[in-house]
Amino acid sequence: MNLNSNEMPFLDHLEELRWRIIKVLLGVICGSILSFIFVDKIIALLLIPVRSVPNAMNLQVLQIQGMFMIKWGISFICGGIISLPLITYQIWEFVSPGLHLKEKKIAFPLIFFTFISFIAGITFAYFILIPISLNFFTSMGYSGIQNNFSINYYLSFITWLMIGCGCLFELPVLIFILARLNIATPSFLRHYRKHAMIVIMILSAIITPPDPVSLIIMTIPLVLIYEISIGVAFFAQPK
Repeated sequence: MNLNSNEMPFLDHLEELRWRIIKVLLGVICGSILSFIFVDKIIALLLIPVRSVPNAMNLQVLQIQGMFMIKWGISFICGGIISLPLITYQIWEFVSPGLHLKEKKIAFPLIFFTFISFIAGITFAYFILIPISLNFFTSMGYSGIQNNFSINYYLSFITWLMIGCGCLFELPVLIFILARLNIATPSFLRHYRKHAMIVIMILSAIITPPDPVSLIIMTIPLVLIYEISIGVAFFAQPK
């Protein structure tokens, strides 16, 4: 009797992976098309922080095809965010055959919290981090020199901040998965807490402007998220 008769052959794994990737790409494309319909409203939303800056900022389009590329770039990014639940679900479906029944039951809560955590990171960046960053950089002006910025650079800058914060806020979800695999245990996370704080400060320094206020504002929530992740690992670890 072949004990491995229920195992999927390697080529079948590749075929399944290919179809999962195709479904993800179709989801991102559909989300991008939907976002393009409302792209003008999305751009207006992204320009709101400019109006709250004490020092005037003048945004300019410096290329003929500039706005066209901006609109499609924003649509693609928004399409990826909209498709995040689908992406998480496809990844989960690919690895779920090797999991136990109890582990499969957490699929939908995991997908939900993955999306919520990412949106929480984006919200934090939009309402707190971006205004502080813009205030800092525009205050570094010089008398007689106007703050004229390329809108491509501005949108790339705030998009980097929002996506970076969204990814960092996924830490509890990542710890949950690692704890279920018995890789990250609460004792392990507590033991390397000091090392994690150093990594958090380095990541905060990379994402935020080079001033101590922004560094502190970014570091505090990440430290809290790390402590929450320890609690998540405690409940997620196999009993």
